[in-house]
Amino acid sequence: MPKEVIYSAHAPEPIGPYSQAIKIGSMLFVSGQIAIDKASGKIITDTIEAETNQVLKNLEAVLQAAGMDFTHVVKCSIFLKDLGQFPVVNETYGKKFNANPPARETVEVSRLPKDANVEISCIAVK
Repeated sequence: MPKEVIYSAHAPEPIGPYSQAIKIGSMLFVSGQIAIDKASGKIITDTIEAETNQVLKNLEAVLQAAGMDFTHVVKCSIFLKDLGQFPVVNETYGKKFNANPPARETVEVSRLPKDANVEISCIAVK
């Protein structure tokens, strides 16, 4: 089964040698997204809620490029610089996954690209 590179002009450009997402058959593997605003190229770090919303917006753009949406997501990984911010991230995230949420783990990490506070990746199936 050949892999297909998925690209969204509405999501930030990759900042390294990776694709925004790879589709194999009905499965989509979306690379971790941080809160880079596509229009300005700047990372949103005003509040953890605003940052998480931008991350979800970026994920949504990549999902849409593959003809999917959040209802197709079966697994997410959340990386946080400060697990103390988990309640706000969890509440913000929950607004996108309010019915039949995907499997997930959340881990605290010492550092993220561009000094982001949150990064989320996902796997979706159509």
